[in-house]
Amino acid sequence: MSDLPRKAITRTAKLAALPLGFAGRATWGLGKRIGGRPAEIVAREVQQRTAEQMFKVLGELKGGAMKLGQAMSVFESALPEEIARPYRAALTKLQEAAPPMPTRTVHTALEQRLGPEWRELFAEFDDKPAAAASIGQVHRAVWHDGRAVAVKVQYPGAGEALLSDLNQLSRFARVLGPLVPGLDIKPLIAELRDRVSEELDYELEAEAQRIHAEEYADDPDVLVPQVVHHGDQVLITEWMEGIPLSEVIADGTPEQRDRAGQLLARFLFSGAFRTGLLHADPHPGNFRLLTGDAPEGPAEKWKLGVLDFGSMDRLPEGLPEPIGIALRMALEGDAQGVYELLRGEGFVKPTIELDPDALLDFLLPMLEPAQVDEFTFDRQWLRRQAARVADRRSPVYELGNQLNLPPSYLLIHRVCLSTIGVLCQLGAEVRLRNELEDWVPGFAERYEDEAEEADEAEEAPEAETEADAEGTEEADGADGAAAEVVEGVEGVEAVKKAPEKTAEASA
Repeated sequence: MSDLPRKAITRTAKLAALPLGFAGRATWGLGKRIGGRPAEIVAREVQQRTAEQMFKVLGELKGGAMKLGQAMSVFESALPEEIARPYRAALTKLQEAAPPMPTRTVHTALEQRLGPEWRELFAEFDDKPAAAASIGQVHRAVWHDGRAVAVKVQYPGAGEALLSDLNQLSRFARVLGPLVPGLDIKPLIAELRDRVSEELDYELEAEAQRIHAEEYADDPDVLVPQVVHHGDQVLITEWMEGIPLSEVIADGTPEQRDRAGQLLARFLFSGAFRTGLLHADPHPGNFRLLTGDAPEGPAEKWKLGVLDFGSMDRLPEGLPEPIGIALRMALEGDAQGVYELLRGEGFVKPTIELDPDALLDFLLPMLEPAQVDEFTFDRQWLRRQAARVADRRSPVYELGNQLNLPPSYLLIHRVCLSTIGVLCQLGAEVRLRNELEDWVPGFAERYEDEAEEADEAEEAPEAETEADAEGTEEADGADGAAAEVVEGVEGVEAVKKAPEKTAEASA
C-alpha cells in the first residue's frame, strides 16, 4: 500500500500481523526441524523472514509503527550477534527510508498548506522524495531565491495514525518482545505517545531548529540548517549534504567513525547546556558527517550535521545537575553519597532499602566510558552490559528491578541509551569524559576544586612578587640616581642598559 493507511481497523490488522506472523514462522521453523533441516539454518531463515516482514509493515504504516521501529533500531547493538544479524539490515532501513507517498498526495498537501500557487515559491521541486520518516517525507527543491532546500511534508492523517498505532502497539508489547529481546517495549511506547503532539507541530519544530541554528552558527564542530519557511504541516529548511550516519555505521573508515562518535557525544551534552533543549531523537537518520572541502581529512575539519528537531526535551538549566554529581561521586567511589542522591531524586523509592555498595557495583560497569581518557564503544561491550542486567539468576537483575525512573528523567534516560547504542554501532573511540567535564553541570566539580587550589597556590608567590616589586622599585630609584651619574660619564647608552640589568636581577 503506497498511501498512508488511516482506517484504524486496517492499521490494527497490519500491526497484529507482526506477532501473529512471528508465531507462525516459529511453527514453520519447528516443522522444518522435524523434517530434518539443521536448527541453525532454520533459525536464521525464521529471523530473516521476521525482519523482512517487520520492515514491510512498519515502513508502510509509517506513523507510530515506524517511529517504534526507528527507536528499536538503535538498540540492536545490545543483542547477541546470532539474533541481531537478521534484524540489522531491516531496522537500519527504517532509519533512512520508507515507502513514499504518491506524488498526487504530496501536491495536494502542498497546495492545501502553501496555497494554490505553491509552485511559484520554488525554482525547482523534485517529486521523488529524498527521505521518508515516521510522520512526514522530505523532498529536495530550490527556493525562489536560489537556495537548495529540504521540504518536509507531513503525511495526511499522521496524527490520528500515530496515536492509533501507539495505542495498538502497547497492547502487543508483550508479544513484540521477541522482535528485540531484552528491550522493554511498553515504557518506550508510552514515552513515544507522550511526544506525539509536539512532533506533529511544525511550528514548535521550526522554533527549536532556529534556536539551534543560531547557537551553532559559528561552531567548528556542529552545523544546523537554517529554517527558510514553515507553514501548517510543512517545514522548509536549507539543504544539507553529507554522509548519513547509517552509511558511516555500515562502511565508514575508522577516522569517520571516531569523529562522528565524538561529535555526536558533544552535541548530545552541549545542546542541552547551550540551548536549553535536548534533541530527543538520536537515531542515525537524523545526522550527517560533513567532510566539506577536506574529504580525506584531517578529521578535525569534519562537522556533524543535525536534522529533525521535532522531538525535544525542554531543559532550561541544561541537564539536571544531580546527574553530573551522581556520576562524579560514583567515579570517586562514594557509594553512600550516590545512594542518598538517587534516593532524593526518586530513583530509589522511600519504601525500598538498598545496599549502597551493591548499588555502586551495579552502576560502575556502565560508567566505564567515563572512567578513562578514551573509550572504544562496541557491540560486545554493550552486549555484556545488557546480559549482566538481564540475567534473572543474578542479584544485579533484582537490584535493577528495584530502581525507579522518575518521569522527569524518562526522556533523558532514553536519549542517553539511544546515543550509546549509536556509538556502539559506530564502534567509535570517544573521549567521553571530556564532554562530561565541559557540558554536564556538577560533574567537573572536583576539577574546579583542583583549579581553585592551584589558584590559591599561585596567589602566594604573587604576593611575594608584589613585595619583591616594591623592593625593586626602591632599587630602581637608587639605580636611577646612579644612572644619572653614569650618564654624565659614559653617555646615554649606559643609561639604557641599566634598567635591563635591574629587570634581569628582579627576574
